[in-house]
Amino acid sequence: MELDKSIAAVAKGLYAVVLFCIQMQSIKEVLSKDQVGKKVGVRGWIYRTRSSGGIVFAVLRDSTGLVQVTVKKGAVPDADFESSTKAGIESSVEIEGEVAEDKRAPGGYEVRASRFKLVGASEAFPITEYQSTELLLDLRHLWIRSREQTAVTKIKASLVRGGREWFHDNGYTEVNPPIVTGVCPEDSTTLFQLKYFDRIAYLSQSAQFYLESLIYSLEKVYAITPSFRAEKSRTPRHLAEYWHMEMEAAWVDNDGNMKVQEELVSAMVRNAVSECSDELKLLKRDPATLKKIEPPFDRMKYEEAMEFLQKKGHDVSWGSDLGAVEERTLTVDREVPVFVINYPKELKPFYMKENPEDSRTYKNSDMLAPEGFGEIIGGSERETDNALIIERLRDKGESLDSYQWYLDLRKYGSVPHSGFGLGIERIVTWVCKLEHIRDAIPYPRTVARVYP
Repeated sequence: MELDKSIAAVAKGLYAVVLFCIQMQSIKEVLSKDQVGKKVGVRGWIYRTRSSGGIVFAVLRDSTGLVQVTVKKGAVPDADFESSTKAGIESSVEIEGEVAEDKRAPGGYEVRASRFKLVGASEAFPITEYQSTELLLDLRHLWIRSREQTAVTKIKASLVRGGREWFHDNGYTEVNPPIVTGVCPEDSTTLFQLKYFDRIAYLSQSAQFYLESLIYSLEKVYAITPSFRAEKSRTPRHLAEYWHMEMEAAWVDNDGNMKVQEELVSAMVRNAVSECSDELKLLKRDPATLKKIEPPFDRMKYEEAMEFLQKKGHDVSWGSDLGAVEERTLTVDREVPVFVINYPKELKPFYMKENPEDSRTYKNSDMLAPEGFGEIIGGSERETDNALIIERLRDKGESLDSYQWYLDLRKYGSVPHSGFGLGIERIVTWVCKLEHIRDAIPYPRTVARVYP
């Protein structure tokens, strides 16, 4: 009798070992007709669960999707069924079972469990169906598990991958500029200052100057880096830390610069539509609307934009900057991005090329996303005249010492060149139709938040 029990125990242990050595598949892989009737292994986290008498209905999630799992008393070992009743939301589990069609289940299929293993139990999950924005930000480390945040992150990765592929296919070299810098390409009042050993340095606002230095050897370069702006803005489109896709190219004028931008953005969006159609639909973004994003994009002079806004009732005039409200008016009825070109000099940084057709303006452009989402790229042809750059720096009250190396670039074989900076979270906000840019990045850093 004792021998029989020992043999049974050994057999049970061997069965468990064999079971959980079964090759696991992603949920996406098992959600297909050719898997019906087959034994599969899946693992992930409990998305939701309920029980009815001797059966547990659990929806399992992994990085690829959702699948319903049914665990019936008597169809699995008693200990497994007991574990399934205790596995709350966000518990991690491994399951073996047979795939069956069920039109009521997510994806139209379910896994009917023959084994259920509770890997990591979860306490009562603190995020329920209706929660405040602030609580979700406080619990960001948990909220990033949500299907919406997962979808945004996948779309973002696809957009960036599409951008990298376009740059590679068009002869650009990816480079790695510094994040700690001693110069200010943009507004010096928005610099994050830090103590760098025995001197003062800053977190980078832009890689532009360093990219400019690299065109004299590589000609066409780009970088994807974090950028930092100490702006005390509390708008739906500002972050203190964001990701920047920046480019500089020799022998390119402002018109050529805009051509690069429209081709790049179209390639990025095309890639996201191709790879992430399901994720876009989850976010209620119709992929068909994004298939319209193809060059060329319209160009609108700054002065034309002012006239348009005045007709729409905005109190603007020459020299007025375009804020979120004005950009929304310019783009809300558009389906494709538009360039606003030739801004007044007083609105833009010192390094831009003067427009020979109107000395009040620069040869620059901002790309505004359609549907009211506003600016996603700022770019320009770069000034090559050191005397003009020095004059502008002095007008700004800047010390020339910090910029001496930048001025050197114009002394030794300068060429016409252009570049731009694309805000990755801004293009994500538009493509995903997000209400706030904070949801375009896993851990948003704003004027009010550095936790978690």
